[in-house]
Amino acid sequence: MKSTRRHFLTKAGAAGLASPLLAVTARGAEVTDRVRQPDAEARQARLRDVLRQPVLKKELFKSPVIIESLELLRWEDSFLCRVRSTDGAEGISVAHSGMRTLYPIFLHNLQPFFLGKDIRELDLILDRVFIYGFNFRYNGISLGLPLATIELAILDLLGRIAGRSLGQLIGEIHHPEVAVYVATEWRERPLEETFDRIKKAVAEYDAKALKIKVGYLMFMTKDMYAKGPVGKTERLIPILREHYGREMALYADANSYYEVDEAIRVGKLLEENQYSYFEEPVMYDDFEAIKKVADALTIPIANGEQDQSFVNFRWLIANDGIEIVQPDSYYFGGLIRSVKVGRMAAAFGKSIVPHMSGGGLGFLYNIHLVSVLPNAGAHHEFKGLDTQVRFECKTSPLKVVGGKIKVPTGPGSGVEIDPDFIKRHRPVIA
Repeated sequence: MKSTRRHFLTKAGAAGLASPLLAVTARGAEVTDRVRQPDAEARQARLRDVLRQPVLKKELFKSPVIIESLELLRWEDSFLCRVRSTDGAEGISVAHSGMRTLYPIFLHNLQPFFLGKDIRELDLILDRVFIYGFNFRYNGISLGLPLATIELAILDLLGRIAGRSLGQLIGEIHHPEVAVYVATEWRERPLEETFDRIKKAVAEYDAKALKIKVGYLMFMTKDMYAKGPVGKTERLIPILREHYGREMALYADANSYYEVDEAIRVGKLLEENQYSYFEEPVMYDDFEAIKKVADALTIPIANGEQDQSFVNFRWLIANDGIEIVQPDSYYFGGLIRSVKVGRMAAAFGKSIVPHMSGGGLGFLYNIHLVSVLPNAGAHHEFKGLDTQVRFECKTSPLKVVGGKIKVPTGPGSGVEIDPDFIKRHRPVIA
């Protein structure tokens, strides 16, 4: 492993792993950049063993917890999931905004499988629901997002039964507070305007880290020939380092924009300006390209926001294609599946920095996830606290203080959603 990438992992907390399952072995620490095929196969076998380990603390529940009803509720473009057990317990979750497109998959592909199940077997349920009706054909965000919505409601229910937070159901609390980075956009804006907007965003929150967009992925326009303000990336990278100095942690995200040669060129510029990692430098599922970029650079490579399966993560980890895994708890199908990705990363001394979907209560679910990850990176995605959801949290102000957000400690999600807000929603019928 290249020393600079290993240094990042040490700073990010990988050295603090405690359990035997998550411990970094001496062999893992000695792996070179170019993993030989037999070694990669052995590493993959070890990662398969990691994936077999359960996540939910089933022992907290002595009696079956059977799902009696599972509803998707809608008010305009707001979606909630409400689950009830046969003994009267209830849990609720807030869906990602993408549910307005994907709700038929919730109703037709997932809801029938969960009804009547003992949710103490949630690990197994989340595995087998992919097989039911050949649901794996809908892999990716189309299946992951509604699946996560259901899982989050179930965990809320179980947390309220056990008097435990979401994190306490799926691990030990390693991070009662989560340090955040300010996530910025504005690829299409001129350099001067982008710089001004970034400064305002950083000033609004008491954060010590910042992530910028590099490249010219013009996703916000129908213009097929849009190129963006070409040359802006090469000027923005050093300007931000000069403005914020060496104390600010800086990260860069290309959203899969570059080809290999260009990614390496930009990666070297990031290295020169001491950025801490380079996210999605090339197409997220082009594993060989990701590996080529990783081998050519010393800056850690991050990937995983778009990933659809454990297989993708397993290959990239086993072949040292990435140093930071980034599953999105919505896109990837929930907290339990994301924890398993974190465990795979930890097995070979790598870090996890989960991607966070904006809107709803994405920031809340993300900090619960990070709280149980011993190999979590130094800072985690934050896109502001704006949400249409009305709720109360008694155990955390849910504000950025000293660059960190305190994770709620109340049962389940740790928040109480306004009953009047819930009543506005009506069941969605298949």
